[in-house]
Amino acid sequence: MPGHLIRRLNQISVALFAERMAEAGLTLTPVQFAALSAVEAHPGADQARVAGLIAYDRATLGKVIDRLEDRGLIARKTAPHDRRAKALEITQDGRDLLTQARPLVLGFQNDIIAGLTKAERETFVTLLDKVTMAGNDKSRAPLKPIKTGSDKL
Repeated sequence: MPGHLIRRLNQISVALFAERMAEAGLTLTPVQFAALSAVEAHPGADQARVAGLIAYDRATLGKVIDRLEDRGLIARKTAPHDRRAKALEITQDGRDLLTQARPLVLGFQNDIIAGLTKAERETFVTLLDKVTMAGNDKSRAPLKPIKTGSDKL
């Protein structure tokens, strides 16, 4: 069934991510990578915005942001538009980590779908995006992209 196969493919993806990060001596999880990438792409975004950009539960993302801040990879600052909100900024250490991790992450994407030809991979990713977006409103943490189309992680 599709749900089972999607869960299995996610397991494969997470395993490859963990393996490649460990091989490189990097301490980073998939959600930390996504959050750092979103903060880098959208400096000054608050935690709720980052959660929407990566389709992650806001409360759980708060713990991820705490860990990233504790490691000195991001900094929280009072948002200029709302003194109650905290704007997130990536630090130089965060940028350096992404510079190391991004090529590794990009490098194993085809390994996730290794059984497919190049044409099948393109079709699969297109269909996966289509079905994911069709069900986006059913998610507990829907993706909330900015309309510019520059939010693919």
